Formats: sequence, C-alpha cells, structure tokens
Amino acid sequence: MKLKQILSAFDEHAPFSLQEDYDNSGIQFGDPEGEVTRGLVCIDITEEIIREAIEKKCDLIISHHPLIFRGIKKITGRHYTERVLIEAIRNHINMISVHTNLDSVITGVNMKFAQKIGLKDLKVLQARKGLLKKLITFCPTDHAEKVRAAIFQAGAGVIGEYDCCSFNLDGKGSFRAGDAADPFVGEKGQIHYEPEVRIETILPEWLESRVVSAMIDAHPYEEVAFDVYPLDNSFNKVGPGMIGNLTKPVSEKDFLNMIKEELGAPFLRHSEFTGKEIMKVAVCGGSGSFLRDHAIAAGADAFVTADIKYHDFFDVKNKMLMVDAGHYESEQFTKEILYEIVSKKITNFALLISDQSTNPVRYF
Repeated sequence: MKLKQILSAFDEHAPFSLQEDYDNSGIQFGDPEGEVTRGLVCIDITEEIIREAIEKKCDLIISHHPLIFRGIKKITGRHYTERVLIEAIRNHINMISVHTNLDSVITGVNMKFAQKIGLKDLKVLQARKGLLKKLITFCPTDHAEKVRAAIFQAGAGVIGEYDCCSFNLDGKGSFRAGDAADPFVGEKGQIHYEPEVRIETILPEWLESRVVSAMIDAHPYEEVAFDVYPLDNSFNKVGPGMIGNLTKPVSEKDFLNMIKEELGAPFLRHSEFTGKEIMKVAVCGGSGSFLRDHAIAAGADAFVTADIKYHDFFDVKNKMLMVDAGHYESEQFTKEILYEIVSKKITNFALLISDQSTNPVRYF
C-alpha cells in the first residue's frame, strides 16, 4: 500500500484544505510513493509511541496532533520532537497527522465526542462560510440527464440532507464553428441555434476540479461553456463545534457526573451553576473556548470543551454551564475515527489502535 493512498483516504473524508492556517496536517515524514504495510493510530506522536510502533512492527503512525508545528532548523535530539524524528527516520517509520481538518467536518472529532456523551439531533455549531461554489453549464436538451448524473456522481448537488439538487432552465444557445473546429451539431462557418438546458448546482470548493472534469467528460460539446461562482453561504457540514440534545433533561450535577464518567476525566472545571436543567449541549474537542458566544446564541444549556481561560468563566454566568473536561479527554475518541476512515476505505491494510494514553497532563 502506498503512503499516498492512506493520505487520499483521509483527504476524501476530511479534506486537508480545510485545516487552519497554523496547522500542519498531512505527511510529517515519508515518501508519498513509498510502501507501507502496517499502521498505528494515536493522538500524539511521542517517544513512547515510536517505541510501540517499533515493537509492533508498524512502518506508519497516524496521529491526530501533528508532531511538527514549528519550523525545524536542526535535529540534535535536544527536544522530544527531534528525538522522535531521529527514531522515525532511523526505523523507516512514516507519519501522517489529521488535525484541524478532522475537527471541522461534520463526521469528525466533534460528532464522535457528541455521540460518546449521548447527544442526538446533531448540527455543526459554527458553520463556515466561503466554502461553497455554484456551477452553471449549458447542455443540449437530449444530453442534460447524462451531464447532470455525472456532476452529481462527482459530489455536486448536496444541500443539507438532500442530494442531486439542481435548477434547470430551457433556452436556446447559439454558436458558429470555425474552420479548425469539430462541431457536435451545426455546420462550420454558419451560426447554429440549439435547444439547451441551463443546469445550476452547488458544490464544496475542494470538489471543483473533480466535478468540472466529470462534467466535461460527459458533455457532448467540443468546447463546454460553464461558469463557477464563489458563494458566501454558510456550509452546514463544515465548521468547529457541535450542538445537540440529550435524550432527556438532567440536573447540572448529574450532567457533570455523566461527563466525568464517559470521558474518564479525573476532575472537571466548570462555571457557576445556573440552576437550570441541561438538555441542549454544545461540544468542541480540544481548545474550543472561542465558541463560547456561539454556544450561548444557539441556546445551549451547557458547553463542554477544554483549555478554558479564567476570565471566560465570568462571561457565562447565568447563561449556561461551561465545562472544561481536558484537552486529551475531549479528543481521545479521535483514534476511533482515524481507524474507521482507513479500515472502511482500505480493507486490506493492517491497522492497530495504540493502547497508550499520550496525555501530557498529570493530576495530583
């Protein structure tokens, strides 16, 4: 199995183009064309993880958090990142990280987190804008069905829980073929009028190349007329955080006990009790305090995340219960997602989930 095939499986599920500017998801070390035979899934790549990979004869490590965040000017072994790189190179262990792009997609980190604590009716908490495009093309009436089918098959036309979405308008196209042309209809040097259908549909930006290629392949014309427009619409399948409902309301104390038990957290930090029952809950795995106001605006009774700063707890008083469950604790289930993505798409690749906790935080 080539390394790039594993990378492609992740890119199809959570496009790497969605990662934040500060992030470094993707290949940390390795040749995309190189062969890999056995993978180890983890949250962080540490020296202990490297040793586990060696012991289990894994030549690939798949992590959530990237090993390399900052530029490396020298590798001397003075920092754990450098020591891990040295051992990875020495033992020919490739490394892939899937971080904020997996945080952003609806079927990523936050959905798994929300499901683990029993939330239903899940929606992205802060849908991202500027990720959608509109495709418009013009096609002979008799070939419109074939062109639409190709566009939909390539991934366009999905709006919420609906697919094969398009708008179609009958009209008349005109063109005149030059001497070097090979027209599908009409005669060279003469203006031709053809009954056509204007087909409009929507697509995420990372599918543009694939959709346009599929459209051109299915289109009968030698020169295909089409337009692609950027849209400012919110895309409800991409964005940080998740919000949903418990199956029934619970007291704040019972809610905290449930969170602590489900996450295996040694303790929880939380804001002052509001005195209200908890039903609607927002979550964000990892550092999600930037979504505090979005959770309040969405009507959340509680917001569970990590790395909350001291003064943030003041700002939610009497508005909602805010819970800091720990960074590792809130993202620990990401290993399951990484495993599922690869094992479902590439059934003949050996994959293991690390049995180690790489949480660097200790509790006294």
